[in-house]
Amino acid sequence: MKFGVVVFPGSNCDRDMYDALSADLQQDVSMLWHKDRDLSQFSTEDCIILPGGFSYGDYLRCGAIARFSPMMQSVVEFANAGGKVLGVCNGFQILCESGMLPGALLRNANQQFVCKNVFIKDSEENIFKIPVAHGEGRYYADEQTLDELQDNDQVIYSYCDESGRITGEANPNGAARNIAGICNKNRNVFGMMPHPERACSLVLGNTDGRAIIKNLLMSEQLVNH
Repeated sequence: MKFGVVVFPGSNCDRDMYDALSADLQQDVSMLWHKDRDLSQFSTEDCIILPGGFSYGDYLRCGAIARFSPMMQSVVEFANAGGKVLGVCNGFQILCESGMLPGALLRNANQQFVCKNVFIKDSEENIFKIPVAHGEGRYYADEQTLDELQDNDQVIYSYCDESGRITGEANPNGAARNIAGICNKNRNVFGMMPHPERACSLVLGNTDGRAIIKNLLMSEQLVNH
C-alpha cells in the first residue's frame, strides 16, 4: 500500500503526516504538489491524504480555494474510482468544500482557536486520545443529513470524555452531535478534525493515532503486521 500526501500553499501538517507514515508506521509515502495532476503511480488500493494547515491562507473559507487545485480534481477522480482519501483538519474542510463529504466546518462555538488533547471514540466504543488544533472545526449539517450519517454508520468518530461518555463538556468546538469525523456512503473517503499523525510517536508519549490510521486506511494484512 502506498500513501500520497498533498501539499498546498499553507499546509503545515504535511511533514507531520509524512513522518508518521514513513517513520512510525513504516509505510511507502510520497509528497504530492497541489499544481500537479498525476496520480498514475497510485492504485485504488492506495490512499491520498489531505493534511492540516491553512491551504491558500484560508481565504474566502477554509478549504474553499484548495478544492479548485489541479491535484484535487485528480483526487476526486481517484475517490470516485474507489481509492481511499483521508482529510485531516484543513483536509476535512477541503473534502466538505469539494462535496466529497456532506456538511461544513464552521467557526468554533466559543469563537476561539482550540489546541489540546481530546478524547474521541469510534462506533465500536474504542476510545482514543488525539490532539486537535483548529479555529473552524465545528461540524454542521442539517438534521436530515445528520440523521442519515448516523443511520448509515457514517459517523466514524465522536467527541467524548475519558470514559467514553458523549457530553457537551467533551465537545471542544460545538460540533453537531459531537461529531469529530465522518465518511462517505462508500466508506472510502474519510474526514476528521483531530490529528492522528500527532499521536504516532513514542517520543510524544501517545501512539493512539497509529490505531486510527491503521483502522481507517490499511488492509488487514498491514494492521496485523
